[in-house]
Amino acid sequence: MKLKNCVTGLLMTVGLALGGCATSPSNEGSSRAAVIAAIDKVNGYWTARTPAQESPFWNVAAYHTGNIEAYRVTGNENYRRYSETWAEYNQWMGAKSTDKANWKYSYGETADHVLFGDWQICFQVYADLYQLDKDPRKIARAREVMEYQMSTPNKDYWWWVDGLYMVMPVMTKLYKATGNRRYLDKMYEYYSHANSIMYDPQERLYYRDARYVYPRHKSVNGKKDFWSRGDGWAFAALARVLSDLPQDDTHRGEYVARLQDMAAALLPLQQPAGYWTRSLIDPAHAPGPETSGTAFFTYGLLWGINNGLLPRDRYLPAAQRGWRYLTTVAMQPDGKLGYVQPIGDRAIPGQVVDQNSTSHFGVGAFLLAGAEMARLLGQ
Repeated sequence: MKLKNCVTGLLMTVGLALGGCATSPSNEGSSRAAVIAAIDKVNGYWTARTPAQESPFWNVAAYHTGNIEAYRVTGNENYRRYSETWAEYNQWMGAKSTDKANWKYSYGETADHVLFGDWQICFQVYADLYQLDKDPRKIARAREVMEYQMSTPNKDYWWWVDGLYMVMPVMTKLYKATGNRRYLDKMYEYYSHANSIMYDPQERLYYRDARYVYPRHKSVNGKKDFWSRGDGWAFAALARVLSDLPQDDTHRGEYVARLQDMAAALLPLQQPAGYWTRSLIDPAHAPGPETSGTAFFTYGLLWGINNGLLPRDRYLPAAQRGWRYLTTVAMQPDGKLGYVQPIGDRAIPGQVVDQNSTSHFGVGAFLLAGAEMARLLGQ
């Protein structure tokens, strides 16, 4: 097959003929300017169509974690203002209950679920904005909630893998803002509990939660079923935690080792076209490209390379393939980011995920990956 025909197949069939065409990184995004242009294209499309006045719940807040990184590499004040407007709209709060006796951390979307991590991810964005302008009001509610949580004897706050991304970076960012090491100690305590119920040391990957641990749950082909976005949350969480964790933290080496182990596990699971499928070990369970997991993995690999924790010669080709997928297949001509699996908790056989499938968290993950690619090319 001629190269021209191979590229045409890549763009038109996405996931079938696609696999045989993407055997090596392309020049797409090979300059920092091209990466910034891709960030601006995707983020410009999103912000033009999505009001800043939205909920502080996890799906929206996850976008803003990426938007702040986009601001850091582009210097685009519109990005900062967009997140600042969102934070002000939400009064720098997550769930808004003031009655601590009724605060809950089971799944819930009400004002009482203050201790549920999906309502706490917004605090990491508020903490980032605080570092730009140190008004204590920006992190007052975050401190109230997290310091109350740390005062309890409970350690099972992160019972689903998404919670690692939602809250681990909150702990390190509030440590950075306050100097209170209790944030780091409690983070490790909660993280250790999460590992005890969701981490598979043999595969070096996370199950989504205890319901999906093998052999209680299996893929359609009887294999272990590791959900791509779930492991993406965990992998990206480690990168974000290590960004703010002090070098002398007692457990830093453990977090580094986990990042490295996951990277090694993910490397052979990447499809030739650059994406990871929704069920990592069993691609046939839910075949075809998926953007959110792929973007988080690409981000984590690039972050590890940029920070000297992952060998460049081993991991950069995979990161480049991931970025090429994100910018040539997931990113549509108008800037819409497609192939994002909808909100859920697992890989679902037969679920339609196509060029029109988009969501806040997928855009946020893309922006994280783009920011690290820009940093790589700026070095």
